[in-house]
Amino acid sequence: MLKEFLAQSTSTNGQARHYACNNTLELSNLIPPTVSYESQGALLIIINEHDATEQSLSSLQQQFSSMASVTFAVPLGAKINSVISPYFFSLAQLSGYLGRFSFHILQSSSISKVELAPVAIGQPHFDVVLDLSAEALIDNEVPPVGYFPVGRGYPKLDDAIEEIKALIGTFDKPKFFRLDTDKCAHSSRGVKGCERCILSCPAGALSSEGRDETGYKIEINPYLCQGVGTCATSCPTGAIEYALPYPKDTQGFIERTLHNYQTQGGRDPIVLFCSDEHETYNVMALRALPDNVIPIVVNELPSVGIDTWFAALSNGASQVLFAASRRMPATIIRVLNEEVSIAKTLLRQLGIHAQSIDILYLEDLRTSKPTLIETPLNVKVGEVQGDKRARLFQSLDALAQTFTPLQMQAGLPQGAPYGTVACDTDKCTLCMACVAVCPTMALHNEGQLPMLSFIEQDCVQCGLCEGACPEDALNLTPRINWDQPLRTTAITLNKDEPALCLRCQKPFAPKSMITMLQGKLKGHSHFSNDQAIRRIAMCEDCRVADIYDEMAKDPTKQLKY
Repeated sequence: MLKEFLAQSTSTNGQARHYACNNTLELSNLIPPTVSYESQGALLIIINEHDATEQSLSSLQQQFSSMASVTFAVPLGAKINSVISPYFFSLAQLSGYLGRFSFHILQSSSISKVELAPVAIGQPHFDVVLDLSAEALIDNEVPPVGYFPVGRGYPKLDDAIEEIKALIGTFDKPKFFRLDTDKCAHSSRGVKGCERCILSCPAGALSSEGRDETGYKIEINPYLCQGVGTCATSCPTGAIEYALPYPKDTQGFIERTLHNYQTQGGRDPIVLFCSDEHETYNVMALRALPDNVIPIVVNELPSVGIDTWFAALSNGASQVLFAASRRMPATIIRVLNEEVSIAKTLLRQLGIHAQSIDILYLEDLRTSKPTLIETPLNVKVGEVQGDKRARLFQSLDALAQTFTPLQMQAGLPQGAPYGTVACDTDKCTLCMACVAVCPTMALHNEGQLPMLSFIEQDCVQCGLCEGACPEDALNLTPRINWDQPLRTTAITLNKDEPALCLRCQKPFAPKSMITMLQGKLKGHSHFSNDQAIRRIAMCEDCRVADIYDEMAKDPTKQLKY
């Protein structure tokens, strides 16, 4: 449908758009990894107390006569005179996905939960769930595969019935994401930091799991993941990447599409990101827009992030838009708006129209015309390289060479994953706890000297350093630094003279830390003598050697140690 529509335009821009969309190699992964669901057709129907009539139960059982089994669960208090015997519950818990739904019920006469499936159908799980209750038992904005919360209004009952009938057999679903835990800024050494991906998932597929002494790990449940893409958009390090296709491939596709459009005489291209699930709405939107609007069809709108948006602007696009709907889950709208808000702040700092990156709600096209930016930026950075942040800053630096920033350092919205770290040198003891947890090595130690160095471009504002600092000496500030050399060069936040071991003269710690420890421990019972205080100023090896020397001179000291 979309290709047929694009072929109809006879304008120069329209023909150039048609050529670009037809002659740019489509995005695809040849063999995407998948997960499989197994469903035998065991259906659980949860019914409202007021709808639990003999007629409604009989009608539903007849509708699902092709299913392997149909089990009804009804709240206590419902009065049913029917040959169909439902299971009653006072409280219930539901979890799982297609082929593996667990439904635990609690009856008023018992304090223990009962797993219903083994009792009702002799199987460990239900395969499919139709939930007619007003308050869905699984409240994720994007429900798991096989769960139909009709009672909350969407999907419609008739649509759910048709889908449920087809859910018998084996079904494969792509694994939409790749997770690199080495890049993750969520946790280190038991300290929690970034949680942007968890907070941005409308499907409840991401969780923080405690593993071992290294701390917590982000886990993605591939069976719950619906490929929405908000986690990848929110991830500041690129630890989570959308895999259908990868972001770098998407950027390359956009760059080639813009190039093909311009070589055919097309002018002032506007990139419109569209979801491939809503082709009809995409065509409706394009009918209301000029012929220089180029549709870039992706699995989901949030599957492309801010690095891709600016890569498009820095390769000839006049504007980047998202063909969104106000009916999208609230979390998707929130995440998209938060990221677009950061992008608009960056654009304003460059003196570029803030709506050069904007959300286009399809519902609004019926009543008003969108603001379209058709003045090209005249920037051509070419193919961007590196990881997510490197690609973004490469595009931003290219724009900053053409458009003079209003301020070289400017604040960004709270929560933005770009910024600086300030160190209170009066508090900092250079213990390097912050260096130990920093996921990107933005904070690091250069050489053997007690010195804390910082590279601003690498800082994702995750907060791990603040959480790990025992002296509360660090403070994060989200901002953009347009001074590229300053942003990418290591600066010294704090430094000190090295303390030399009293015995071997080897440098082993910051001098200020040793002085601080000696001052704090001087009155402690374990450091009541001068020799114990002196040992604090020794390296680990010499401290042990000094203790053994003392015991050799006075064997009774062994009783103390």
